[in-house]
Amino acid sequence: MKRRAKPPRLSALAIGRDNHFNLIRFLAAVAVLVSHAWPLALGRGTVEPLKTALGYSLGELAVFVFFGLSGFFIAGSYDRQGSALSFVTARAARLLPGLAVSILIVALIMGPLVSRLDAGTYLSHPDMARFIVQNILLFKPQYTLPGVFTTNPYPTVEGSIWTLAHEVACYALILFVGLVGALSRRRVMAVLLALYLIAWVVAPYLGDLIHPRLLQTRLLSLPFVFGASCWIWRDYITLRWPFVVGLIVLTWAVHATVFAFPMLALAVTYTSLWAGYCKLDPLLMFNRVGDYSYGIYIYAMPLQGLVVWVWGDMTPALNIALALPLTLLCAVSSWHWIERPALTFAREGQRGSLITRRIAPRR
Repeated sequence: MKRRAKPPRLSALAIGRDNHFNLIRFLAAVAVLVSHAWPLALGRGTVEPLKTALGYSLGELAVFVFFGLSGFFIAGSYDRQGSALSFVTARAARLLPGLAVSILIVALIMGPLVSRLDAGTYLSHPDMARFIVQNILLFKPQYTLPGVFTTNPYPTVEGSIWTLAHEVACYALILFVGLVGALSRRRVMAVLLALYLIAWVVAPYLGDLIHPRLLQTRLLSLPFVFGASCWIWRDYITLRWPFVVGLIVLTWAVHATVFAFPMLALAVTYTSLWAGYCKLDPLLMFNRVGDYSYGIYIYAMPLQGLVVWVWGDMTPALNIALALPLTLLCAVSSWHWIERPALTFAREGQRGSLITRRIAPRR
């Protein structure tokens, strides 16, 4: 009798690009758009149906997916590059060009067209300049523009970008761990992980000593750290559907306890990795079209507000139907004209620097 083949370790799966992570991130970004349709169409405080059932909105769950996968791939990125400069360059190229172009389009093209202020007053308004600078730099993001969407049920121009500053904070955590040489030393990482978990538990009890934004980072960093841990201990992890089911059942079992969010973060991260490496050949074709998730994420909310401004009162379903095609158009354009060229430029610059260092004469 033949023995069943042992399922491959995560380290064996995490080789090459034959996976479904572009598709998963795409669906997560669309889920954020769908989730935002309720408050944008019906007003602030409107509860999305899924949040009533699960305690978390579809958009919140999608953000946890983003952070869990990001932890895995960002830890892997630093591990492979082994250079702080290359790591920072790659991360900046992935985030900033697409974000900067989207903010400029929203502020300088869409804003003057829909603002209740005349163009001169709008363009000279200090809040317009702050919107551009603070949102591109991710420093105290500003979510409104002068006179824009003021009659909408939810008069906000931007919203989703609030998570990007926390994403950068998580990048900084990986950078720190990499710089001190701990990322490839599992025993040291185990100690650091234990210290992180202790700090995670203690932080809410420190009251005013912890800034509210740090508490938000604390929340989102947990799936990120779980994802990074999966990369660090990838030689010991297997991805199996019974484990997925078990984690989901455990998450439901502890939903009314202090372990609710940690179990949810772990379940979401593990399930996302399992789904990403469940190779279904027809779905792999999606990788040929590009990675449109970031473009969807940064363009969705302004365009959802725009369709409300143009067509007036609407249901969440109509908001999704009108905004999704426009968002996809902007996301496709952003990937092919902004994001991918920026990533290519960054990679070529890194290769050039590496070649220069190799051939430079020794002194």
